[in-house]
Amino acid sequence: MKCEELLQYLSDYIDQELEDELIAEAQEHLATCQNCRVVLDSTQQTIFLFREQGKRTIPAQSRARLFNQLQDAFMKSKTSQ
Repeated sequence: MKCEELLQYLSDYIDQELEDELIAEAQEHLATCQNCRVVLDSTQQTIFLFREQGKRTIPAQSRARLFNQLQDAFMKSKTSQ
């Protein structure tokens, strides 16, 4: 497997949706290609961070304060037009 092929299958590889033969080829390539390992690791980290971000919430008091500040700024910009 070449780098271009690995990139083509990267999403399916991460999601474990490849056939066994392609998984073996990808793993063989990753064992010898530092650049593709970096791409794989970076992509997996990006997915992890994206999923973790969705779990974070703003506390109710902070959310209300932010909303009020945005509303005040919006109202000020409307009156200055």
